[in-house]
Amino acid sequence: MRQAVFVYRAAAAALAALACSLIGCHVGPNYHLPPLPAGAVAPLVSLDSTLETTAAPPDRWWQLYNDARLDALVREALLANRDLRAADANLAAARAVVTAVHAARYPSTEAIAGGVYGRDPVTNEILEFGGHQPQTLWLFEDLFEVAYEVDLFGRVHRAIEQANANADSVAATRDGVRVFIAAQTARGYAEVCALGEQLAVARHSLDIVSHQAEITQQRFDAGQGSEFDVERARALVDQVGATIPQLSGLRSVALFEVTALLGRAPANAPRELDSCTAPPRLAVPIPVGDGRSLISRRPDVRQAERRLAASTAGIGVATADLYPTIRLSAFYGGTGTEISQLSTNAGLSWGVGPAISWTFPNQVRARAQIRQAKAAEAAALATFDSAVLTALKETEQALTTYRAALDQHQALVSAQIRIHRSFDIARDQLAAGSLSPLDLLTTEQSLVALDAAVSASDSTLIEDQIATFKALGGGWQGDTSAPR
Repeated sequence: MRQAVFVYRAAAAALAALACSLIGCHVGPNYHLPPLPAGAVAPLVSLDSTLETTAAPPDRWWQLYNDARLDALVREALLANRDLRAADANLAAARAVVTAVHAARYPSTEAIAGGVYGRDPVTNEILEFGGHQPQTLWLFEDLFEVAYEVDLFGRVHRAIEQANANADSVAATRDGVRVFIAAQTARGYAEVCALGEQLAVARHSLDIVSHQAEITQQRFDAGQGSEFDVERARALVDQVGATIPQLSGLRSVALFEVTALLGRAPANAPRELDSCTAPPRLAVPIPVGDGRSLISRRPDVRQAERRLAASTAGIGVATADLYPTIRLSAFYGGTGTEISQLSTNAGLSWGVGPAISWTFPNQVRARAQIRQAKAAEAAALATFDSAVLTALKETEQALTTYRAALDQHQALVSAQIRIHRSFDIARDQLAAGSLSPLDLLTTEQSLVALDAAVSASDSTLIEDQIATFKALGGGWQGDTSAPR
């Protein structure tokens, strides 16, 4: 019974080999883009038509701010950032692997020349058959060998597919680094400018409370008010003044962050940014596109999809090990005990012929590798679905956060206008004697707090805008600096 099974399997394999030799076979599954999760290509549910549009976002989204300094910083970062250079090197290495795998499509060649002193087993065996004693001698050879694997079952073809997909995955990883660097540079620049605005607001507030403290002191010197009013006014001056060193320190931290992104040492920080006292403003609604364009644009989704393609090809590579490997080889050259014999007919050595290697019937290892490859494909498919859902989630979250930040900013600006009007009224009423110094001080504290809140809200707003652009995945399509 076992012998019959063996004969049957051998015959089946022989027929399969014959069929493949006639039509060409690539064992293992052919890759097809998997279906996306339900609803993935629908319009984004958090889109607000007053804030965003369904137009496709530009790749260089930072140019929507019409800020030449921002544009120059991002351009420099994309050329000089060290993390991006490392990603470039990884991509170059992956493409080198593709070239190496492609070499299996062509015959391999090897030239051998050398000499060995000693006793050669083959020569000794011939001498013993002739009744002679083994001899210690020189044996010289110069050979040229050619070998070619006949890819009947597609092992080489699937290996090339796998290498190409892996290289595409590394390219997507690099594109993701590019997206991150562009967003972080824009965010760092915006933070430096926003903190510059907050510093300007804090200094203006310090001027206001200092002026009011002087008036309070003058009133006290004139016999109006009390020392308690003076001390309260001075305490507010100290409180507002205490915010300036902290804001200045945070601004330096943000500047050094931008410096690192530009690939510069701290000593070469872009000090020209010290003059920026307002974050860039977006004058147009954010173009966000839809779910389908988002999925095709996000590098992390493309990376997951390419890994899935590589895993699918890996099943074909593993499956090909179930079948025979056929190699055609030939060699030509000379061998002899003297160098002069290498060029004579007596030392001529040549040969040509096929060779078949087949791990059969024990294929437990090969079948285990197939199961392993299929499990890897299942994991890659789940990772791809997860990447799609993550891209959609992050974009919806960014849009929701941005809308909330904009609503908060508008409310704060409205309150700021009112508190400035209230402060002017309170100051006039105090001069007229119809308002107490405490009421003016309370209004003054509210004014300082709201001015600070509005400037902080400006910072939050620009950061949320940049987070939205980052979630949309732009910033890599126009790249021409990648190694080829």
